[in-house]
Amino acid sequence: MEITVQKVLDALKYVDDPDLKKDLVTLNMIKDVVVDGKNIAFTVVLTTPACPMKDMIHNACMNAVLHYVDKEAKVKINMTATVTSKKEKDETTLRDVKNIIAVASGKGGVGKSTVAANLALGLARQGAKVGLVDADIYGPSQHIMFGVERDAPGPGEFNGQKKMAPVESYGVKINSVGFLAGPGQVVALRGPMASKALSQLFYDTVWGELDYLIVDLPPGTGDIQISLCSQVPLTGAVIVCTPQPVAISDARKGIALFQLPALNVPILGLVENMAWFTPAELPENKYYIFGKDGVKDLAAELQFPLLAQIPLIQSVREAADAGRPAVMQDNTPQAISFMELAQNVAQQVAIRNASVALELNS
Repeated sequence: MEITVQKVLDALKYVDDPDLKKDLVTLNMIKDVVVDGKNIAFTVVLTTPACPMKDMIHNACMNAVLHYVDKEAKVKINMTATVTSKKEKDETTLRDVKNIIAVASGKGGVGKSTVAANLALGLARQGAKVGLVDADIYGPSQHIMFGVERDAPGPGEFNGQKKMAPVESYGVKINSVGFLAGPGQVVALRGPMASKALSQLFYDTVWGELDYLIVDLPPGTGDIQISLCSQVPLTGAVIVCTPQPVAISDARKGIALFQLPALNVPILGLVENMAWFTPAELPENKYYIFGKDGVKDLAAELQFPLLAQIPLIQSVREAADAGRPAVMQDNTPQAISFMELAQNVAQQVAIRNASVALELNS
């Protein structure tokens, strides 16, 4: 019996996207179907290159064709990705930025900046185009974590106007107040000036085409957080917290800020940082020095995804200080945790964008 393109598409209608709960054909994720005898080729366009379900979708497509079309078919599947966006086009320097994700915490000292750096680089290492804004106006650190503390933004141009070109490190485009102040200098900005500085980081930087722009916020619930939500079209926020009760109490306040009706920023999920301590000489041991599963329990209570539990490992701190984020330490527990974080954030962004699209079309 002759194999046709329509038969292949009919078979692939039995394969659902696990997150979007619809079949790949209806979602228009199947492209370029070619049939030559028993040779079948097609492309699956995922919603992010960091899709954690990539292998599962590939195998499901293969099985569907062999089962419903021809068990002797030779199937070649090209897996690619186009990151989705819910952001409206504008004519600012954020015009070609698809998703803007704030990384926030209710209090300092929970490792928010370390998580933001490794999230950005984790997404980039999985094929996404990524930028990073260090919006921690009073305590910038991303220029150190990415090993570019001696660099500075170059000249750029956008729509005939002079702008800044971001610094690039490990494939991530970065801008930070840290580039503007020397090691011994303090950034002394009061409310309106701090908000203006924040705006310049976004709108005076030529970002170009990005799938994700990660924003490292200062801790707390002050001017910068409120200004960000009102000035910048956020896709959502990631909340970082340690398991201890004091940190969780502050995390609740941070979450509540984003949920204020005037701001209404979706919470993409929670990250439990320093979830347990593992000494290098005892890699199988876990010591819950800040308490156990505090953020995991909070996520369950508030019905938010738990995006990752990141262990407290000395090399994570050493990697940050050395300007080479820990996600680059391939096949280590910390790198695996950060890569899973990146996949889970990308997954939640895709789900969020799909739900917004469905609401607009309904």
